Amino acid sequence: MSSAAPRPDTATRIEPFRLRGANFNLLVLRLLDHRPEAVVPAIGDQFRRAPGFLRFAPIVLGLSDIQVPPHEVDFPGLIKGLKELEIMPIGTTGGTAEMRNAALSYGLPPVRSVGGKETDDIAVPAAPSDGAPQAMAALPPAAKPASARSTMVVDQPVRAGQRIWAEGADLIVTSTVNAGAEVIADGNIHVYGALRGRAIAGGASNMEARVFALNFDPELVSIAGFYAVREGFPAAQIGKAMQVRLVGERMRFDPIT
Repeated sequence: MSSAAPRPDTATRIEPFRLRGANFNLLVLRLLDHRPEAVVPAIGDQFRRAPGFLRFAPIVLGLSDIQVPPHEVDFPGLIKGLKELEIMPIGTTGGTAEMRNAALSYGLPPVRSVGGKETDDIAVPAAPSDGAPQAMAALPPAAKPASARSTMVVDQPVRAGQRIWAEGADLIVTSTVNAGAEVIADGNIHVYGALRGRAIAGGASNMEARVFALNFDPELVSIAGFYAVREGFPAAQIGKAMQVRLVGERMRFDPIT
C-alpha cells in the first residue's frame, strides 16, 4: 500500500517575508512655501541647471516652515507635481501633528530620523478597519553608536551614473568624480582629483561639514541641504583647489592654499 502524499497543512512552508530594521540616506525637501504652483516650477528650474539631480530620488517633505492651516496645503498637487519631475515623495518630517496627519491621509507617513528622540512628535494614525496589525510601528529606530566618525576611501574614478554614499562617515575620493556622478557623505567630502559631478556633504544635517576639491568644477555642491549649482560659481573658482563650507545659512567658497 503506497504512502499518502503529505497534507497541505502539514507540508513544510517557506516563510513569505521578514521584517528588519535598516538605515537609508534620504534627502529632505524643506518646504518654505506650501503652494505647488510655487514649489514645483522652482524645482523644475533647478533641474534644468543640474540635469539628473534628484531624478527618481525618494524625498521626505519637511513641514516645519509651513505656517498655514493643514487644509490649505495642497498635498495632492505637491505629490503630483513632484512625480511629474520624477521625484518620489515618500513621507514627511517636522510640522504639527495636524499637518502630518493631513499628509498621512494622502499617503505620506511621518518619518523619524535615525536616533530620533522618543519625545519627537509623531502622528499616529487610527487602527485600520480590517484589524491588520501595524507591524512597522513596533520597530524602534536604530541608534547610531556615539563613536568617532569613520572614513570611506574610494581610490577609483567615480563614473557618470554612479552614486557613492559614506553613511555616518567622511568620504575621500583619491581620483576624479566625473560629470553625472554623485558623491554623498554624512560628514566631509575630500576629492583629491577633479570634482565634476555632484557633491552632497553633511547628509545627516551636519552644518559643520565641508567639501574639499583639488580641481573644483562640480555640477552641484550641497551641505546640509543648502546647495549651489555651477552657473552660480564665480569663474575664478572653476578648476582651482577650493573648499566649501557654511557660514550661517550662506555657502562660502575659499581657495585652498
